[in-house]
Amino acid sequence: MRLTGARVFDVQEGFVLRDVCTEGELLSETSVDGKTVDLSGCYVIPGLTDLHFHGARGHDFSDGDAEGLQIMADYELSRGVTQICPAGMTLLEEQLIKVCRNAAQHRRTSRHGALLCGVNLEGPFLSYAKKGAQNGDWLHAPDVAMLRRLEEASEGLVKLVSIAPEEPGALEFIKEVADEVVVSIAHTTADYDTSSAALAAGARQVTHLFNAMPPFSHRAPGVVGAAFDSECKVELICDGVHIHPSVVRAVFQLFGARRVILISDTMRAAGMPDGDYTLGGQAVQVKGKYATLEDGTLAGSVTDLMSCMKTAVSFGIPLEDAVLAAAVNPAQAIGIYSRVGSIEPGKLANLAVLDEHLELKAVMCLGEVVGGSL
Repeated sequence: MRLTGARVFDVQEGFVLRDVCTEGELLSETSVDGKTVDLSGCYVIPGLTDLHFHGARGHDFSDGDAEGLQIMADYELSRGVTQICPAGMTLLEEQLIKVCRNAAQHRRTSRHGALLCGVNLEGPFLSYAKKGAQNGDWLHAPDVAMLRRLEEASEGLVKLVSIAPEEPGALEFIKEVADEVVVSIAHTTADYDTSSAALAAGARQVTHLFNAMPPFSHRAPGVVGAAFDSECKVELICDGVHIHPSVVRAVFQLFGARRVILISDTMRAAGMPDGDYTLGGQAVQVKGKYATLEDGTLAGSVTDLMSCMKTAVSFGIPLEDAVLAAAVNPAQAIGIYSRVGSIEPGKLANLAVLDEHLELKAVMCLGEVVGGSL
């Protein structure tokens, strides 16, 4: 298939007018099937990678349910997210083992939906004082042996693990596992010096920047300041609720577009009506874009990653930068960029087509149009 007439995202040059060709599951230099599709006025971007979301369509990754995970994968793909790295919560090890095994089985057997490329362990190695919507009863001290049991259960799918670096044993944990997984600073009371020590020890990312951590101030820059002074990447929830538009703009200016990773952080109410739901065993009420615990604590998002990317653009972020943050940077972060995340011959033909208003027009996965129409 040859897609012609569209503005195509190029990692180095931004959007350029050129053809995109596919051959089977892959992007190619030329097309031999004779099929040409005119996409004049549209944008073609790499399929997005969401490396931090918990659920959708009434299901949660932490349920450890095979049918639910498939429904989530199908929903994500329908929204232009062609790769997923779903996130668990702070749970007992027995349940986390179940979650990891379910992910491994899905990876082996699923034949449709977004491609599951990893597991994100957001917990249980977090701070009680900044637990947010995590269940404090199930928090656990940093434990290398436990992480490796989860890695084994997932058959090597664990790509990210969050940690509060001020917890006893955290720095030793980071040094031990930094070559195995991406360690991300999260749900923490850490100050600048402690955060800097964690980054020096091997942490490479910050989980949902600004949320569940000390504020960034002129005398106490905390995690945000330490991240700025390092080379790590930072996640940002751009749903119009978690982060003010001015702060979104500031983050892209401070860190540069190549260090920002847009995430959705969706919970099971994504793609569902307002009502009562759960997250990590806790009751959540959803009204519009807001998902909150009974005490008013934000409990994740209900806005999918493609919509978050579009929201970032509405806040003044150039579309090129928003695509970098939603498609390129997350794929690089979890080590799958050699196969996805840019539109280059030899990579998987995982694409999203947007109309002139950035509305999703079509989705392609493994060379097949799976959502919308061309």
